Amino acid sequence: MENNKRVLLATAICLAILVGWQYLFPENALFKQAKPQQTATQNAPKTDAVNQTAPQAASQAKPDATIASAEPLAGKPVTIITPNYKAVINTSGAVLEHLQLTRFKQTIEPNSPAMDLVTAAALAKAPMGLLVDGQPTWRTAQWTTDAKDTTLEPGQSATLTFTGTAGGLTIVRKLVFNADTYMIDESASLTSATAQVSKLAFTMASSTLSSADDKYNATRAAYFEGKKLEEISDTDKLKEGKVIPADGKWVAVESNYFILALLPKDEAVLKLQYSDTIYRMAVERDGLSLQPGQAATVSNTYYLGPKDPKTLAHVPNNLVASLDYGWFHVVAEGLLWMLRFLYTYVGNYGVAIIILTMLIKLLFWPLSQKSYKSMEKMRKLQPMMAAIREKYPDNREKMNEELMQLYKTYKVNPAGGCLPMVVQIPVFFGLYQALLNAIELRHAPFIAHVPFTDIVWLADLSAKDPFYITPLIMGATMFLQQRMTPAPGDPTQAKVMMFMPVIFTFMFLNFPSGLVIYWLVNNVLSIAQQWMLMGGADKQPVKKA
Repeated sequence: MENNKRVLLATAICLAILVGWQYLFPENALFKQAKPQQTATQNAPKTDAVNQTAPQAASQAKPDATIASAEPLAGKPVTIITPNYKAVINTSGAVLEHLQLTRFKQTIEPNSPAMDLVTAAALAKAPMGLLVDGQPTWRTAQWTTDAKDTTLEPGQSATLTFTGTAGGLTIVRKLVFNADTYMIDESASLTSATAQVSKLAFTMASSTLSSADDKYNATRAAYFEGKKLEEISDTDKLKEGKVIPADGKWVAVESNYFILALLPKDEAVLKLQYSDTIYRMAVERDGLSLQPGQAATVSNTYYLGPKDPKTLAHVPNNLVASLDYGWFHVVAEGLLWMLRFLYTYVGNYGVAIIILTMLIKLLFWPLSQKSYKSMEKMRKLQPMMAAIREKYPDNREKMNEELMQLYKTYKVNPAGGCLPMVVQIPVFFGLYQALLNAIELRHAPFIAHVPFTDIVWLADLSAKDPFYITPLIMGATMFLQQRMTPAPGDPTQAKVMMFMPVIFTFMFLNFPSGLVIYWLVNNVLSIAQQWMLMGGADKQPVKKA
Protein backbone atom coordinates (compact mmCIF):
# COMPACT_ATOMS: atom_id res chain seq x y z
CA MET A 1 0.00 0.00 0.00
CA GLU A 2 1.40 3.32 -1.10
CA ASN A 3 -0.41 5.54 1.39
CA ASN A 4 -3.55 5.79 3.42
CA LYS A 5 -5.50 7.32 0.56
CA ARG A 6 -5.78 3.97 -1.13
CA VAL A 7 -7.26 2.45 2.01
CA LEU A 8 -9.56 5.44 2.36
CA LEU A 9 -10.60 5.09 -1.26
CA ALA A 10 -11.34 1.39 -0.79
CA THR A 11 -13.43 2.13 2.29
CA ALA A 12 -15.37 4.87 0.52
CA ILE A 13 -16.06 2.66 -2.48
CA CYS A 14 -17.19 -0.20 -0.23
CA LEU A 15 -19.52 2.19 1.57
CA ALA A 16 -20.92 3.40 -1.74
CA ILE A 17 -21.46 -0.17 -2.96
CA LEU A 18 -23.17 -1.26 0.25
CA VAL A 19 -25.55 1.69 0.34
CA GLY A 20 -25.93 1.74 -3.43
CA TRP A 21 -26.91 -1.92 -3.49
CA GLN A 22 -29.77 -1.14 -1.13
CA TYR A 23 -30.80 1.68 -3.47
CA LEU A 24 -30.65 -0.34 -6.68
CA PHE A 25 -31.80 -3.68 -5.27
CA PRO A 26 -34.02 -2.93 -2.23
CA GLU A 27 -35.17 -6.53 -1.94
CA ASN A 28 -31.67 -7.46 -0.76
CA ALA A 29 -31.72 -6.03 2.74
CA LEU A 30 -28.47 -4.43 3.81
CA PHE A 31 -26.06 -6.86 5.45
CA LYS A 32 -28.55 -9.75 5.30
CA GLN A 33 -27.37 -13.14 4.20
CA ALA A 34 -29.18 -14.92 1.39
CA LYS A 35 -30.52 -18.27 2.50
CA PRO A 36 -30.40 -21.20 0.05
CA GLN A 37 -33.71 -22.82 -0.84
CA GLN A 38 -34.11 -26.48 -0.01
CA THR A 39 -33.34 -28.73 -2.92
CA ALA A 40 -36.24 -31.00 -2.06
CA THR A 41 -38.60 -28.08 -2.29
CA GLN A 42 -37.25 -26.99 -5.64
CA ASN A 43 -37.46 -30.42 -7.22
CA ALA A 44 -40.78 -31.60 -5.83
CA PRO A 45 -43.97 -31.73 -7.94
CA LYS A 46 -46.13 -28.59 -7.97
CA THR A 47 -49.58 -28.37 -6.38
CA ASP A 48 -51.65 -25.71 -4.66
CA ALA A 49 -49.80 -23.90 -1.84
CA VAL A 50 -52.82 -23.32 0.36
CA ASN A 51 -54.62 -26.59 -0.20
CA GLN A 52 -51.96 -29.34 -0.48
CA THR A 53 -51.87 -32.29 1.92
CA ALA A 54 -49.10 -33.20 4.35
CA PRO A 55 -47.30 -35.66 2.04
CA GLN A 56 -47.02 -32.79 -0.45
CA ALA A 57 -45.71 -30.30 2.10
CA ALA A 58 -42.27 -30.14 0.52
CA SER A 59 -43.63 -29.22 -2.90
CA GLN A 60 -44.11 -25.85 -4.55
CA ALA A 61 -47.65 -24.68 -5.29
CA LYS A 62 -49.76 -23.26 -8.06
CA PRO A 63 -52.65 -20.83 -7.60
CA ASP A 64 -56.05 -22.48 -7.34
CA ALA A 65 -58.65 -20.76 -9.50
CA THR A 66 -61.57 -21.61 -7.20
CA ILE A 67 -59.98 -20.26 -4.05
CA ALA A 68 -58.39 -17.30 -5.82
CA SER A 69 -61.79 -16.06 -6.97
CA ALA A 70 -63.74 -16.99 -3.85
CA GLU A 71 -65.33 -14.03 -2.06
CA PRO A 72 -67.16 -13.99 1.26
CA LEU A 73 -70.89 -14.57 1.25
CA ALA A 74 -73.13 -11.60 1.85
CA GLY A 75 -73.28 -11.87 5.63
CA LYS A 76 -73.68 -9.07 8.12
CA PRO A 77 -70.76 -6.99 9.40
CA VAL A 78 -69.83 -7.13 13.08
CA THR A 79 -67.63 -4.27 14.32
CA ILE A 80 -65.09 -4.55 17.15
CA ILE A 81 -63.62 -1.27 18.36
CA THR A 82 -60.59 -1.11 20.67
CA PRO A 83 -58.19 1.74 21.51
CA ASN A 84 -55.80 0.28 18.89
CA TYR A 85 -58.02 -0.64 15.96
CA LYS A 86 -61.47 -1.01 14.43
CA ALA A 87 -62.11 -4.49 13.03
CA VAL A 88 -65.06 -5.56 10.90
CA ILE A 89 -65.90 -9.29 10.76
CA ASN A 90 -68.32 -10.82 8.25
CA THR A 91 -70.79 -13.20 9.86
CA SER A 92 -70.42 -15.50 6.86
CA GLY A 93 -67.42 -17.49 8.00
CA ALA A 94 -65.88 -14.83 10.27
CA VAL A 95 -63.90 -13.35 7.40
CA LEU A 96 -62.04 -10.12 8.22
CA GLU A 97 -63.38 -7.25 6.08
CA HIS A 98 -61.44 -4.34 7.59
CA LEU A 99 -58.85 -3.67 10.23
CA GLN A 100 -58.18 0.04 10.65
CA LEU A 101 -55.31 1.06 12.92
CA THR A 102 -56.61 3.95 14.98
CA ARG A 103 -53.17 5.40 15.80
CA PHE A 104 -51.79 5.33 12.24
CA LYS A 105 -53.00 7.35 9.26
CA GLN A 106 -52.55 6.54 5.58
CA THR A 107 -50.91 9.89 4.76
CA ILE A 108 -49.79 13.06 6.53
CA GLU A 109 -52.89 14.93 5.40
CA PRO A 110 -54.94 16.26 8.36
CA ASN A 111 -58.09 14.38 7.31
CA SER A 112 -56.33 11.21 6.22
CA PRO A 113 -58.24 7.99 7.02
CA ALA A 114 -56.77 5.42 9.35
CA MET A 115 -54.40 2.81 7.95
CA ASP A 116 -56.52 -0.17 6.84
CA LEU A 117 -54.59 -3.42 6.65
CA VAL A 118 -57.39 -5.09 4.64
CA THR A 119 -57.99 -3.59 1.22
CA ALA A 120 -60.84 -4.41 -1.17
CA ALA A 121 -58.43 -6.45 -3.29
CA ALA A 122 -57.27 -8.45 -0.27
CA LEU A 123 -60.85 -9.00 0.85
CA ALA A 124 -61.49 -10.93 -2.36
CA LYS A 125 -59.06 -13.55 -0.99
CA ALA A 126 -60.97 -13.83 2.31
CA PRO A 127 -58.47 -12.81 5.04
CA MET A 128 -58.97 -14.87 8.19
CA GLY A 129 -61.02 -17.31 6.16
CA LEU A 130 -60.96 -20.92 7.35
CA LEU A 131 -60.23 -23.79 4.94
CA VAL A 132 -61.39 -27.27 5.86
CA ASP A 133 -60.24 -30.10 3.60
CA GLY A 134 -59.20 -27.46 1.09
CA GLN A 135 -62.70 -25.95 0.88
CA PRO A 136 -63.54 -22.29 1.65
CA THR A 137 -65.91 -22.64 4.59
CA TRP A 138 -67.12 -19.06 4.20
CA ARG A 139 -68.82 -20.28 1.01
CA THR A 140 -69.49 -23.96 1.60
CA ALA A 141 -70.89 -23.79 5.15
CA GLN A 142 -74.02 -22.23 6.63
CA TRP A 143 -73.06 -19.87 9.46
CA THR A 144 -74.82 -18.61 12.56
CA THR A 145 -73.60 -16.33 15.34
CA ASP A 146 -74.82 -14.25 18.24
CA ALA A 147 -71.88 -11.83 17.86
CA LYS A 148 -72.74 -8.16 18.12
CA ASP A 149 -70.92 -4.88 17.67
CA THR A 150 -68.49 -4.55 20.56
CA THR A 151 -66.44 -1.71 22.02
CA LEU A 152 -63.59 -2.63 24.35
CA GLU A 153 -61.99 -0.33 26.88
CA PRO A 154 -58.37 -0.81 28.09
CA GLY A 155 -58.01 -4.07 29.98
CA GLN A 156 -61.11 -5.64 28.45
CA SER A 157 -61.46 -8.59 26.07
CA ALA A 158 -64.31 -10.24 24.19
CA THR A 159 -64.93 -13.63 22.59
CA LEU A 160 -67.00 -13.88 19.41
CA THR A 161 -68.29 -17.31 18.38
CA PHE A 162 -69.23 -18.32 14.83
CA THR A 163 -70.78 -21.73 14.07
CA GLY A 164 -70.90 -23.26 10.62
CA THR A 165 -72.33 -26.51 9.30
CA ALA A 166 -71.43 -28.29 6.07
CA GLY A 167 -72.90 -31.77 5.54
CA GLY A 168 -72.11 -33.78 8.63
CA LEU A 169 -69.38 -31.42 9.79
CA THR A 170 -69.79 -28.71 12.43
CA ILE A 171 -67.24 -25.90 12.62
CA VAL A 172 -66.95 -23.60 15.64
CA ARG A 173 -64.68 -20.56 15.44
CA LYS A 174 -63.97 -18.66 18.66
CA LEU A 175 -62.18 -15.33 18.16
CA VAL A 176 -60.77 -13.51 21.17
CA PHE A 177 -60.18 -9.75 20.86
CA ASN A 178 -58.11 -7.89 23.46
CA ALA A 179 -58.19 -4.11 23.88
CA ASP A 180 -54.52 -3.91 24.82
CA THR A 181 -52.95 -5.79 21.91
CA TYR A 182 -53.08 -6.18 18.13
CA MET A 183 -53.47 -9.94 18.48
CA ILE A 184 -56.60 -11.94 17.70
CA ASP A 185 -56.56 -15.43 19.20
CA GLU A 186 -58.61 -18.19 17.63
CA SER A 187 -59.55 -21.74 18.49
CA ALA A 188 -61.31 -23.65 15.72
CA SER A 189 -63.14 -26.90 16.51
CA LEU A 190 -64.30 -29.55 14.06
CA THR A 191 -66.97 -32.10 14.96
CA SER A 192 -68.01 -34.82 12.52
CA ALA A 193 -70.99 -37.15 12.47
CA THR A 194 -68.76 -39.89 11.08
CA ALA A 195 -65.16 -40.92 11.59
CA GLN A 196 -62.83 -39.15 9.19
CA VAL A 197 -59.42 -37.49 8.81
CA SER A 198 -59.45 -33.80 7.98
CA LYS A 199 -57.14 -30.88 7.54
CA LEU A 200 -57.69 -27.31 8.60
CA ALA A 201 -55.98 -24.10 7.51
CA PHE A 202 -56.10 -20.57 8.93
CA THR A 203 -55.48 -18.01 6.19
CA MET A 204 -54.60 -14.36 5.71
CA ALA A 205 -54.42 -12.14 2.63
CA SER A 206 -52.83 -8.74 2.10
CA SER A 207 -52.14 -6.37 -0.73
CA THR A 208 -49.01 -4.21 -0.69
CA LEU A 209 -48.33 -2.30 2.52
CA SER A 210 -46.20 0.38 0.86
CA SER A 211 -46.20 2.41 -2.32
CA ALA A 212 -44.63 0.88 -5.41
CA ASP A 213 -42.05 3.67 -5.75
CA ASP A 214 -40.85 3.42 -2.15
CA LYS A 215 -37.43 1.80 -2.67
CA TYR A 216 -36.62 1.72 1.03
CA ASN A 217 -39.92 0.34 2.31
CA ALA A 218 -40.72 -2.66 0.15
CA THR A 219 -43.58 -4.99 0.99
CA ARG A 220 -42.25 -8.51 1.43
CA ALA A 221 -43.18 -11.94 2.68
CA ALA A 222 -41.41 -13.28 5.74
CA TYR A 223 -41.30 -16.35 7.91
CA PHE A 224 -39.35 -17.63 10.89
CA GLU A 225 -38.09 -21.18 10.57
CA GLY A 226 -36.07 -22.81 13.33
CA LYS A 227 -33.92 -19.89 14.46
CA LYS A 228 -33.71 -18.02 11.15
CA LEU A 229 -35.66 -15.11 9.71
CA GLU A 230 -36.30 -15.35 5.98
CA GLU A 231 -37.63 -12.48 3.85
CA ILE A 232 -38.76 -12.62 0.21
CA SER A 233 -39.31 -9.37 -1.69
CA ASP A 234 -39.27 -10.84 -5.20
CA THR A 235 -42.91 -11.72 -5.86
CA ASP A 236 -41.91 -13.91 -8.82
CA LYS A 237 -40.42 -16.33 -6.30
CA LEU A 238 -43.81 -16.61 -4.58
CA LYS A 239 -46.07 -17.10 -7.58
CA GLU A 240 -45.39 -20.85 -7.51
CA GLY A 241 -45.84 -20.91 -3.75
CA LYS A 242 -43.54 -21.50 -0.80
CA VAL A 243 -44.01 -24.18 1.86
CA ILE A 244 -42.29 -23.96 5.24
CA PRO A 245 -41.96 -27.23 7.22
CA ALA A 246 -43.50 -27.87 10.60
CA ASP A 247 -40.71 -26.12 12.55
CA GLY A 248 -41.88 -22.70 11.28
CA LYS A 249 -42.83 -20.28 14.07
CA TRP A 250 -44.77 -17.76 12.01
CA VAL A 251 -45.49 -16.53 8.50
CA ALA A 252 -46.19 -12.93 7.57
CA VAL A 253 -46.48 -10.10 5.07
CA GLU A 254 -44.63 -7.00 6.20
CA SER A 255 -43.21 -3.61 5.38
CA ASN A 256 -40.77 -1.56 7.45
CA TYR A 257 -43.62 -0.41 9.66
CA PHE A 258 -46.52 -2.92 9.60
CA ILE A 259 -46.95 -6.67 9.66
CA LEU A 260 -49.76 -9.20 9.22
CA ALA A 261 -48.75 -12.53 10.71
CA LEU A 262 -50.10 -16.00 11.44
CA LEU A 263 -48.65 -17.69 14.52
CA PRO A 264 -49.65 -21.33 15.09
CA LYS A 265 -49.96 -22.47 18.68
CA ASP A 266 -49.17 -26.05 17.71
CA GLU A 267 -46.89 -27.64 15.13
CA ALA A 268 -48.16 -26.78 11.65
CA VAL A 269 -47.08 -26.26 8.06
CA LEU A 270 -46.75 -22.62 6.92
CA LYS A 271 -47.49 -21.55 3.35
CA LEU A 272 -46.97 -18.46 1.23
CA GLN A 273 -48.17 -17.48 -2.21
CA TYR A 274 -48.47 -14.36 -4.37
CA SER A 275 -51.23 -14.21 -6.97
CA ASP A 276 -53.35 -11.47 -8.53
CA THR A 277 -51.23 -8.81 -6.74
CA ILE A 278 -52.18 -10.30 -3.37
CA TYR A 279 -49.98 -12.02 -0.79
CA ARG A 280 -51.65 -15.11 0.66
CA MET A 281 -50.50 -17.16 3.62
CA ALA A 282 -51.79 -20.09 5.60
CA VAL A 283 -51.16 -22.17 8.71
CA GLU A 284 -52.23 -25.74 8.01
CA ARG A 285 -52.85 -28.68 10.33
CA ASP A 286 -53.25 -32.01 8.59
CA GLY A 287 -54.19 -35.45 9.82
CA LEU A 288 -56.91 -34.33 12.26
CA SER A 289 -58.60 -37.53 13.41
CA LEU A 290 -62.31 -36.89 13.93
CA GLN A 291 -64.39 -39.38 15.88
CA PRO A 292 -68.20 -39.18 15.80
CA GLY A 293 -69.37 -36.47 18.18
CA GLN A 294 -65.87 -35.62 19.43
CA ALA A 295 -64.41 -32.18 18.69
CA ALA A 296 -60.85 -31.66 17.46
CA THR A 297 -59.55 -28.19 18.25
CA VAL A 298 -56.72 -26.25 16.61
CA SER A 299 -55.50 -22.82 17.78
CA ASN A 300 -53.84 -19.91 16.04
CA THR A 301 -52.96 -16.27 16.69
CA TYR A 302 -53.27 -13.43 14.19
CA TYR A 303 -51.20 -10.30 14.56
CA LEU A 304 -52.17 -7.28 12.49
CA GLY A 305 -50.44 -4.10 13.55
CA PRO A 306 -47.32 -1.97 13.78
CA LYS A 307 -43.77 -3.28 13.99
CA ASP A 308 -43.22 -1.63 17.32
CA PRO A 309 -40.57 -3.28 19.51
CA LYS A 310 -42.50 -2.86 22.76
CA THR A 311 -45.65 -4.34 21.21
CA LEU A 312 -43.94 -7.22 19.40
CA ALA A 313 -42.01 -8.17 22.54
CA HIS A 314 -45.26 -9.52 24.01
CA VAL A 315 -46.29 -11.50 20.92
CA PRO A 316 -45.63 -15.27 21.03
CA ASN A 317 -43.46 -17.33 18.67
CA ASN A 318 -40.71 -14.70 18.62
CA LEU A 319 -42.51 -12.39 16.18
CA VAL A 320 -40.19 -9.63 17.46
CA ALA A 321 -37.54 -11.28 15.24
CA SER A 322 -39.27 -9.57 12.31
CA LEU A 323 -37.47 -6.42 13.49
CA ASP A 324 -34.19 -7.35 11.88
CA TYR A 325 -31.47 -4.69 11.70
CA GLY A 326 -28.88 -6.87 10.02
CA TRP A 327 -25.37 -7.63 11.25
CA PHE A 328 -25.31 -4.68 13.63
CA HIS A 329 -28.63 -5.47 15.30
CA VAL A 330 -27.41 -4.76 18.83
CA VAL A 331 -25.94 -1.42 17.79
CA ALA A 332 -29.16 -0.44 16.02
CA GLU A 333 -31.32 -1.32 19.02
CA GLY A 334 -29.10 0.72 21.33
CA LEU A 335 -29.24 3.74 19.03
CA LEU A 336 -33.03 3.45 18.73
CA TRP A 337 -33.34 3.37 22.50
CA MET A 338 -31.26 6.52 22.73
CA LEU A 339 -33.32 8.18 19.98
CA ARG A 340 -36.56 7.51 21.84
CA PHE A 341 -35.01 8.71 25.07
CA LEU A 342 -33.97 12.01 23.48
CA TYR A 343 -37.42 12.42 21.94
CA THR A 344 -39.04 12.35 25.38
CA TYR A 345 -37.15 15.58 26.15
CA VAL A 346 -37.19 17.46 22.83
CA GLY A 347 -40.50 16.26 21.36
CA ASN A 348 -39.20 16.30 17.78
CA TYR A 349 -37.54 13.30 16.14
CA GLY A 350 -35.61 15.51 13.72
CA VAL A 351 -34.05 17.36 16.63
CA ALA A 352 -33.48 14.03 18.41
CA ILE A 353 -31.59 12.74 15.35
CA ILE A 354 -29.38 15.85 15.36
CA ILE A 355 -28.60 15.48 19.07
CA LEU A 356 -27.92 11.75 18.65
CA THR A 357 -25.56 12.51 15.76
CA MET A 358 -23.71 15.01 17.94
CA LEU A 359 -23.40 12.47 20.75
CA ILE A 360 -22.06 9.84 18.34
CA LYS A 361 -19.59 12.38 16.97
CA LEU A 362 -18.49 13.24 20.49
CA LEU A 363 -18.05 9.54 21.29
CA PHE A 364 -15.78 9.06 18.28
CA TRP A 365 -14.07 12.44 18.57
CA PRO A 366 -10.71 10.98 19.71
CA LEU A 367 -10.70 8.46 16.86
CA SER A 368 -11.65 11.13 14.33
CA GLN A 369 -8.98 13.41 15.73
CA LYS A 370 -6.40 10.69 15.30
CA SER A 371 -7.57 10.10 11.75
CA TYR A 372 -7.38 13.77 10.80
CA LYS A 373 -3.94 14.15 12.35
CA SER A 374 -2.69 11.21 10.33
CA MET A 375 -4.16 12.70 7.16
CA GLU A 376 -2.54 16.06 7.91
CA LYS A 377 0.84 14.41 8.29
CA MET A 378 0.31 12.67 4.99
CA ARG A 379 -0.66 15.97 3.39
CA LYS A 380 2.62 17.57 4.48
CA LEU A 381 4.58 14.62 3.10
CA GLN A 382 2.98 14.97 -0.33
CA PRO A 383 5.89 16.99 -1.87
CA MET A 384 8.46 14.41 -0.73
CA MET A 385 6.24 11.54 -1.91
CA ALA A 386 5.86 13.21 -5.30
CA ALA A 387 9.63 13.58 -5.56
CA ILE A 388 10.12 9.86 -4.86
CA ARG A 389 7.61 8.94 -7.56
CA GLU A 390 9.38 11.15 -10.06
CA LYS A 391 12.73 9.66 -9.12
CA TYR A 392 11.59 6.03 -9.60
CA PRO A 393 8.85 6.15 -12.27
CA ASP A 394 9.82 2.77 -13.73
CA ASN A 395 10.92 0.96 -10.58
CA ARG A 396 7.81 0.40 -8.50
CA GLU A 397 9.54 -1.87 -6.01
CA LYS A 398 12.18 0.74 -5.23
CA MET A 399 9.57 3.50 -5.11
CA ASN A 400 7.49 1.62 -2.55
CA GLU A 401 10.60 0.88 -0.52
CA GLU A 402 11.49 4.59 -0.40
CA LEU A 403 7.94 5.55 0.49
CA MET A 404 7.88 3.08 3.37
CA GLN A 405 11.16 4.47 4.61
CA LEU A 406 9.68 7.96 4.41
CA TYR A 407 6.70 6.88 6.55
CA LYS A 408 9.07 5.29 9.07
CA THR A 409 11.29 8.37 9.22
CA TYR A 410 8.41 10.73 9.97
CA LYS A 411 6.42 8.26 12.09
CA VAL A 412 3.43 8.23 9.76
CA ASN A 413 1.11 5.26 9.48
CA PRO A 414 -0.33 5.22 5.95
CA ALA A 415 -3.47 3.48 7.24
CA GLY A 416 -3.77 5.71 10.29
CA GLY A 417 -6.27 8.05 8.67
CA CYS A 418 -8.54 5.26 7.55
CA LEU A 419 -8.68 2.69 10.33
CA PRO A 420 -10.43 4.98 12.86
CA MET A 421 -13.10 5.56 10.23
CA VAL A 422 -13.54 1.82 9.68
CA VAL A 423 -14.30 1.42 13.40
CA GLN A 424 -17.22 3.84 12.98
CA ILE A 425 -18.80 1.92 10.10
CA PRO A 426 -20.87 -0.42 12.36
CA VAL A 427 -22.39 2.62 14.04
CA PHE A 428 -23.29 4.19 10.69
CA PHE A 429 -24.95 1.05 9.35
CA GLY A 430 -26.60 0.33 12.69
CA LEU A 431 -28.12 3.81 12.70
CA TYR A 432 -28.97 3.44 9.01
CA GLN A 433 -31.06 0.35 9.74
CA ALA A 434 -32.51 1.83 12.91
CA LEU A 435 -33.75 4.99 11.21
CA LEU A 436 -34.96 3.05 8.18
CA ASN A 437 -37.16 0.73 10.28
CA ALA A 438 -38.23 2.98 13.17
CA ILE A 439 -42.02 3.28 13.03
CA GLU A 440 -41.68 6.36 15.23
CA LEU A 441 -40.31 8.26 12.20
CA ARG A 442 -43.33 7.41 10.05
CA HIS A 443 -45.22 10.69 9.57
CA ALA A 444 -43.00 12.32 12.22
CA PRO A 445 -42.32 15.97 11.27
CA PHE A 446 -39.04 17.84 11.58
CA ILE A 447 -39.64 21.16 9.83
CA ALA A 448 -43.19 20.59 8.63
CA HIS A 449 -43.29 23.66 6.38
CA VAL A 450 -40.82 25.81 4.52
CA PRO A 451 -40.19 28.70 6.97
CA PHE A 452 -42.70 31.56 6.66
CA THR A 453 -44.85 29.62 4.16
CA ASP A 454 -47.53 26.94 4.08
CA ILE A 455 -45.47 24.75 1.76
CA VAL A 456 -45.10 21.24 3.21
CA TRP A 457 -41.46 20.29 3.53
CA LEU A 458 -39.92 17.82 6.04
CA ALA A 459 -43.26 16.72 7.45
CA ASP A 460 -42.41 13.00 7.33
CA LEU A 461 -38.96 11.80 8.36
CA SER A 462 -39.62 8.39 6.78
CA ALA A 463 -40.15 10.00 3.35
CA LYS A 464 -37.70 11.71 1.02
CA ASP A 465 -37.18 15.47 1.00
CA PRO A 466 -39.77 16.59 -1.61
CA PHE A 467 -37.54 19.44 -2.81
CA TYR A 468 -34.19 17.57 -2.46
CA ILE A 469 -32.80 20.46 -0.41
CA THR A 470 -31.18 18.40 2.33
CA PRO A 471 -29.51 15.81 0.03
CA LEU A 472 -28.09 18.60 -2.15
CA ILE A 473 -26.69 20.38 0.89
CA MET A 474 -25.34 17.04 2.09
CA GLY A 475 -23.59 16.60 -1.26
CA ALA A 476 -22.09 20.08 -0.95
CA THR A 477 -20.71 19.23 2.51
CA MET A 478 -19.16 16.04 1.10
CA PHE A 479 -17.53 18.08 -1.65
CA LEU A 480 -16.16 20.55 0.91
CA GLN A 481 -14.88 17.69 3.05
CA GLN A 482 -13.12 16.24 0.04
CA ARG A 483 -11.48 19.56 -0.75
CA MET A 484 -10.15 19.70 2.81
CA THR A 485 -8.75 16.16 2.58
CA PRO A 486 -5.26 15.62 1.09
CA ALA A 487 -5.55 14.55 -2.54
CA PRO A 488 -4.34 11.04 -3.42
CA GLY A 489 -0.99 10.91 -5.13
CA ASP A 490 -2.41 8.77 -7.90
CA PRO A 491 -4.26 10.99 -10.45
CA THR A 492 -6.72 8.19 -11.22
CA GLN A 493 -7.64 7.87 -7.56
CA ALA A 494 -8.08 11.63 -7.35
CA LYS A 495 -10.55 11.59 -10.24
CA VAL A 496 -12.52 8.73 -8.72
CA MET A 497 -12.67 10.51 -5.36
CA MET A 498 -13.90 13.64 -7.11
CA PHE A 499 -17.04 11.77 -8.19
CA MET A 500 -17.84 10.40 -4.72
CA PRO A 501 -19.93 13.42 -3.61
CA VAL A 502 -21.91 13.16 -6.85
CA ILE A 503 -22.52 9.42 -6.35
CA PHE A 504 -23.61 9.85 -2.74
CA THR A 505 -25.83 12.82 -3.57
CA PHE A 506 -27.57 10.78 -6.25
CA MET A 507 -28.15 7.90 -3.82
CA PHE A 508 -29.38 10.18 -1.05
CA LEU A 509 -31.94 11.98 -3.23
CA ASN A 510 -34.58 9.36 -2.39
CA PHE A 511 -33.32 8.44 1.07
CA PRO A 512 -35.76 8.96 3.96
CA SER A 513 -35.14 12.50 5.16
CA GLY A 514 -34.29 11.28 8.67
CA LEU A 515 -31.26 9.44 7.28
CA VAL A 516 -30.20 12.44 5.19
CA ILE A 517 -30.35 14.70 8.25
CA TYR A 518 -28.07 12.35 10.14
CA TRP A 519 -25.50 12.22 7.34
CA LEU A 520 -25.69 15.98 6.76
CA VAL A 521 -25.18 16.86 10.42
CA ASN A 522 -22.35 14.33 10.69
CA ASN A 523 -20.62 15.94 7.68
CA VAL A 524 -20.95 19.44 9.14
CA LEU A 525 -19.47 18.30 12.46
CA SER A 526 -16.65 16.50 10.65
CA ILE A 527 -15.85 19.65 8.65
CA ALA A 528 -15.76 21.71 11.84
CA GLN A 529 -13.46 19.22 13.54
CA GLN A 530 -11.16 19.00 10.54
CA TRP A 531 -11.07 22.80 10.22
CA MET A 532 -10.07 23.14 13.87
CA LEU A 533 -7.30 20.59 13.45
CA MET A 534 -5.99 22.13 10.24
CA GLY A 535 -5.76 25.54 11.92
CA GLY A 536 -3.30 24.17 14.46
CA ALA A 537 -1.56 21.65 12.24
CA ASP A 538 -0.47 24.22 9.66
CA LYS A 539 1.69 25.87 12.31
CA GLN A 540 3.55 22.67 13.15
CA PRO A 541 6.08 21.04 10.82
CA VAL A 542 6.26 17.28 10.48
CA LYS A 543 8.98 15.95 12.77
CA LYS A 544 11.38 13.21 11.91
CA ALA A 545 11.77 10.15 14.09
